This record gives sequence, C-alpha cells and structure tokens, in this order.
Amino acid sequence: MVDGDPDEALVARCLRGEIEAFEPLVARYQRVLYNAAYRLLGDREDARDVAQGALVKAYEKLASFDPHYRFFSWIYRIVVNEALNTRERRRPSAPLAADQPGVGGVGIEEALASRERSDNVQAALLRLSAEDREVIVLRHFAELSYAEIGETLGLAEKTVKSRLHEARQRLGRMLEPERLQ
Repeated sequence: MVDGDPDEALVARCLRGEIEAFEPLVARYQRVLYNAAYRLLGDREDARDVAQGALVKAYEKLASFDPHYRFFSWIYRIVVNEALNTRERRRPSAPLAADQPGVGGVGIEEALASRERSDNVQAALLRLSAEDREVIVLRHFAELSYAEIGETLGLAEKTVKSRLHEARQRLGRMLEPERLQ
C-alpha cells in the first residue's frame, strides 16, 4: 500500500473491499481533525472522541462520499457536525489545577503563563461565532490555503479572505485586554 496515493484512489480501494486502504487516510487526517475538534470544543478528551468518531463514521458512510469533492472537505463537515452535537450535550469543564509541575524543563511560572495565554486564546475562539471560528481554525490550525478553505466551506475565496479578516479583528479585540497585562 502506498501512503502517497490520492484520497480518491484510497476511497475507491476501500469501496472495493480493501479495508487497509483507509489507514493512510486516518494517518493523513487524524491530527488535523483532532486539532479542529479541539479548537471548536476546547476540551482535549472530547476532541479525541469527536475526531475518532468522525473517522469511524466516515468509514461507515464511505459509499456516500461524492468524489467530485475533496475527501478532506467531506470528513471536515463530519467533524464539525460531531463537535456541534458534542457541545450540545457537554458537561461543564473542570478548571485547570494550579499545582501542575513544569513541563519540558520550563519553570512552573512560565508553563502556567503559557498555558494561560493558550487558554485565553481558546476561550476567545469559543466566544466567536461558528463561522468565524471555522475560518480561523482551518487557516491557522489546519493550515489550509484560502482556496482549500473555500472548497471545504463552500465559499468563494474572496469571501473566505473577508470572513477571515473580520474574524481575526474580532478575535484580536477579545484578546486585547490580555496584551495590556
């Protein structure tokens, strides 16, 4: 099996009964799906569950994939839908414990400050509208191009650029008090 095969070829092989052809798709997209789910949900465990569930659901529904579209766009929509369902039934999250040890040789103060910045960005992301959050997650965490984001969300590239600009502005305003500290 060649990991460099195009997504469409791997899907076609799966549909012909080659179950192992799905493995490169999992390897290719598992991390980016997890990152997207985490940025949409703000909870690592929920993000793992959503990403894994989306991959299982994609495999089960592979016959419904339309090869005229990108596989990533299709599976990303599954992740978004799963994340939205998870948010609806979510339990309140536990606060960060202040007594965590330093990580990777970084002092506790630095680790806590870094974690606080990360938590502040995550909290601000979660306050954005779903549309704003999606374009930011796809551009900055999934590292998609404007064209790929447009294809994934069914938007013109110009609309993606405009929406991303506005989303960044809103996110920046939310984080501004943090910059002053």
